[in-house]
Amino acid sequence: MNISSSKTLFERAQQSIPGGVNSPVRAFKSVGGTPVFIDSAKGAYLHDADGNKYIDFINSWGPMILGHAHEPVIRAIEEKAAGSTSFGAPTQLEIEIAELIKKMAPGIDLIRMVSSGTEACMSAIRLARGYTGRNKFIKFEGCYHGHADCFLVKAGSGVATFNIQKVPGVTAGVAADTLTCSYNDIAAVESLVAAHKNEIAAIIIEPVAGNMGCVLPNEGYLQALRKICDREKILLIFDEVMTGFRLAKGGAQEKFGVTADLITYGKIIGAGMPVGAFAGRKEIMQHIAPVGAVYQAGTLSGNPLAMIAGYTLLSELNAHPEIYEELEKKGAYLEKGLREVLSPKPYPFTINRVGSMISVFFSANEVCDFAGATAANIEVFNKFFHHMLDCGVYLPPSAFETWFISNAITYQDLDRTIEAASRF
Repeated sequence: MNISSSKTLFERAQQSIPGGVNSPVRAFKSVGGTPVFIDSAKGAYLHDADGNKYIDFINSWGPMILGHAHEPVIRAIEEKAAGSTSFGAPTQLEIEIAELIKKMAPGIDLIRMVSSGTEACMSAIRLARGYTGRNKFIKFEGCYHGHADCFLVKAGSGVATFNIQKVPGVTAGVAADTLTCSYNDIAAVESLVAAHKNEIAAIIIEPVAGNMGCVLPNEGYLQALRKICDREKILLIFDEVMTGFRLAKGGAQEKFGVTADLITYGKIIGAGMPVGAFAGRKEIMQHIAPVGAVYQAGTLSGNPLAMIAGYTLLSELNAHPEIYEELEKKGAYLEKGLREVLSPKPYPFTINRVGSMISVFFSANEVCDFAGATAANIEVFNKFFHHMLDCGVYLPPSAFETWFISNAITYQDLDRTIEAASRF
């Protein structure tokens, strides 16, 4: 596969952009080789600067659930852009998308729009601290909640990809308020809560981890966290940047039957545009300025282009719940096919999947936490990544990222993916 233009662009980019990329995992440092520079995308396919076509399993890290350049979304953006790209003032559309999200997801009385998932999670922690009057919070090893200082302690995603265990610039004082324990280990949570009685404001978790690969919660795990939070007056925060509106209309809350106190969302509520949100019960959310004293602001919050894109996408998901059934069937089909073709190979593997999120770990053991993810054979994954890329299948360029399936993908595309994996 010719990627000469991508090589030239990468060399040029490194002269003006740190590492040649604007988000670290894009640099391919984990998997090696030259990052592919994308020129355009449509439906289930990416097209790079050299004219190569790929079946896309990143989907902008989740939000392209109906595929790239989904026509109703593009039309809505074009029409809205004619009236200006930003106002820095309230619009009726912000009300309409807030009302739609409240209708789709449980546990939401009020929602505040922001500009990224990082900003949403950062704001949710600040709000939890302001509401409870406590400073500490619990996060889980391998879960990534954006790059705010307090989250860069035993984080997954790019931090894990680059094996950065201590991040320069994060002070000891900030890190001291971040308590960590292993994902799926409820006893460890109980121990932390007991050791820091009445000091913990929140527990934040990816209800399905997507930043150490796809890692599912054990049966009853999320329910046990809910009980601990209720007992100890701790706020439970679900980071649904990846799972929100993807696993179900109501996200992981609906999927697992657990209602969080605060929920954070990312780019899916802007159909892939730069946007995020945090939401929850009125008694908590009313502590945010201008109603309360917990300050949060943003000139581009509620940006009209992001709002119309998200409103159009979410409206379609809300009107057509069968989309989730179709995604489940496609995910199951891919999982079954990969299991069959990889089984005779010399590399032990395990596959984790829920709905349209899936990961292949080259490990003989089940992967249920960060330790299990890091124990998998990363070298084999890197070879698998490049083999699939050469076959025209674009996977996340890190063993520590989940794959995402869009409903634009066809069974023929899935068969091509499975056939490519059979030749690994």
